[in-house]
Amino acid sequence: MARRIGGEPRLLVRDRARAPEVAGATVAEAEFGDGDAVRRALDGAETVLMVSAGESVDRVERHRTFVDAAVAAGVRHLVYTSFYGAAPDAVFTLARDHWHTEEHIRRSGLAFTFLRDNLYADFLPFMAGEDGVIRGPAGDGRAAVVAQDDIADAAVAVLRAPGEHAGRTYDLTGPAAIGLAEAAATITEVTGRPTTYHAETVEEAYASRAKYGAPGWQVDAWVSTYTAIAAGELAGVSDAVPALTGRPATSLRDLLTGQAVQTS
Repeated sequence: MARRIGGEPRLLVRDRARAPEVAGATVAEAEFGDGDAVRRALDGAETVLMVSAGESVDRVERHRTFVDAAVAAGVRHLVYTSFYGAAPDAVFTLARDHWHTEEHIRRSGLAFTFLRDNLYADFLPFMAGEDGVIRGPAGDGRAAVVAQDDIADAAVAVLRAPGEHAGRTYDLTGPAAIGLAEAAATITEVTGRPTTYHAETVEEAYASRAKYGAPGWQVDAWVSTYTAIAAGELAGVSDAVPALTGRPATSLRDLLTGQAVQTS
């Protein structure tokens, strides 16, 4: 999302037909990797929320193209959705992509704010297979999983006063770090869907995912999601969500309870 000088929002999407309806917003269409289209779409925008591109082997290059186009369009401030623990040697392979993107933004001359999201709490129920088992080499590690609505609210807070957050990096987490066995028990209790956790070895994890025929980089990303948990790289709890939103971060239990109420 971009905000023009004067405050009018603009939605930049890949497919105009799928753009949400937002009162008062205009819609522009461009792919991350199409620098000319991105530059035209961002022309006149002052602050841009850059939601990271979908996972791909050329993701970092597409991000760089977007950032360079933002600079060419005269954007002043880029708010980027990154990942918790982004680093060149992060265990989670995609966190390395986010670090390289952050570095490119830092060198771009743009004012910036980085929102480093932990694993999505909303995604945990979908990590279980059809048999209700979450399988992965996470050992007994923990992750401070964060609700997507909390991330959205934090982003809104930054976009409302971007100058106050220039140069800042926020770790967006839930209120506590939980293990996958605990998460499975909570999913079972709240949703009624029996869910358990099986701690695979790394070798078992690669073998159990071979049936999908995914490229190697993608399988590495899937497996390293769990090994990052095992390594303790996702366990830190931050106060960024309450500090930015003015309310407590949402726990997995409260998230699932709210979803159950909405669908009942």
